[in-house]
Amino acid sequence: MSINNYVKIFKALGEPTRLKILKLLSVRPMYVCELEAVMQMSQPRISQHLRTMKEAGLVSERKEAQRIFYSLQIEYIDENFNSLISLLHADLAELPHFKEEYQRLKQLDSDGNISLCKEGKTETVAFKRQA
Repeated sequence: MSINNYVKIFKALGEPTRLKILKLLSVRPMYVCELEAVMQMSQPRISQHLRTMKEAGLVSERKEAQRIFYSLQIEYIDENFNSLISLLHADLAELPHFKEEYQRLKQLDSDGNISLCKEGKTETVAFKRQA
């Protein structure tokens, strides 16, 4: 799973209205007009939130004439959150996308600037830019 995928999901979930819509769709699939009534919001606002959630893969839509029916993609959500939990439990040394961070993490205890920072003797840590 790509970090960018997690970013999309968390951005979509980072808004209280979208979390409420997500919960409503976990109860049952709904038409936009139903979400408008329950959320007491305009159709354009509901549609904008649903578009963001659809782009993140959290919901799917099915068109029925002029109406759109939305449902929760619970399998996708389960898969991504289980993958995130696995990522958090994984050994950092074994993650290919974290090789540089792992190397820098191993060097923290021997870094004099970090020691000073931890002792409160400096306010900033100078980051070395690698070419």
